[in-house]
Amino acid sequence: MRTPAGVECRYFYGDYHRGKNHEECRLIGNTPPPGDWKPNLCKTCPVPAIIRANACEHMVLHGEVKRNFGIFKKQVVVSAYCTKSNQKVAEPQVGCGQCHPLPPEISKSLS
Repeated sequence: MRTPAGVECRYFYGDYHRGKNHEECRLIGNTPPPGDWKPNLCKTCPVPAIIRANACEHMVLHGEVKRNFGIFKKQVVVSAYCTKSNQKVAEPQVGCGQCHPLPPEISKSLS
């Protein structure tokens, strides 16, 4: 579904039927303040970019709202876990490296 920021995200849900105006992020869920989700967080959320970059079915995302000390604005922080390799994913955009290995031609050029 399209977020208030105008980007597709599978975790965003909006119910606008018959005058309702209910929006939620199903990745973050209903957490109590100060970690609660607001629609303005969709503007800086990294989840849609991660989903576009890596569509691995084994990667599980976990998101939470945090406030940085230097920046007093809330932001979504995402961590990822691969269920196939049973390890934490350091870069969710790239993946764990075991589910979808790079072709030999590309890996040789990176070395």
